[in-house]
Amino acid sequence: MIPAAFDYVRAETAEEAISLVGQHGDESKFIAGGHSLLPLMKLRLAQPSVLIDIGRLSDLSYIREDGDQIAIGALTRHMDVENSTLLAEHAPLLAHAASHVGDPQVRHRGTIGGSIAHADSASDLPATTLAMGATYVAQGPNGRREIAAADFYKSFLESDLAADEMLVEIRVPKMTGFGWSFQKFNRRAQDWAIVGVAAWRNNGSSGVGLVNMGSVPILAKSVSDALSGGASVSDAAEQAAAEADPQADLNASVEYRTHLAKVLTRRALEQASG
Repeated sequence: MIPAAFDYVRAETAEEAISLVGQHGDESKFIAGGHSLLPLMKLRLAQPSVLIDIGRLSDLSYIREDGDQIAIGALTRHMDVENSTLLAEHAPLLAHAASHVGDPQVRHRGTIGGSIAHADSASDLPATTLAMGATYVAQGPNGRREIAAADFYKSFLESDLAADEMLVEIRVPKMTGFGWSFQKFNRRAQDWAIVGVAAWRNNGSSGVGLVNMGSVPILAKSVSDALSGGASVSDAAEQAAAEADPQADLNASVEYRTHLAKVLTRRALEQASG
């Protein structure tokens, strides 16, 4: 499988990358790790005329405290998220979820921003950051804007990013001392989740994000509402698929995915309560 012909240009700064995508328009694509885009290009499901390489923008690779949040540069590698002592202390759910992304080769090349901007509902980090109430920062020709994770995912592989914008930062609230859990069911360790669940609990509040339970990452608000209303973990977990729209594929039927979501949500909530 060979991609269609394309031109290649490397950006040295975020501003240059945004200028280049403005010049080339909808026919251009950013590329960093390439794990999401290149397979689509090989299948010719994506045929950009220009690839803009942003993989060497070192100023977008960082993890640092910012008040009551942790700011993560969009080009931070999965392995750096996984091994961050700052995230281990203040946002361990995200660090742990990053350890489940692909395999070591993928985690050494892929970036958190690429995973989120690709907006694949089967990916682990979009649903995890959604459950955490993250904010994404986009930069375009008119400057930066913040987008709540709950407003970011529009449809399958489609986000709120404009064609001339680039995701530059992910901000997650500090969750120091919170209970949390990440549950993932797949056939092999490096496979996409058949279903995954990211959950946290703290002093009556909670958040639950579902992986691969619809065309977008799912925030299982009904589960949190049930818990805050006094429901048991088991009863709340029965609401796991209330906002979901699972699809059948070669790995699972709709009914099987729905069952898995309830089981994994119960396990995640039990672990987060421990």
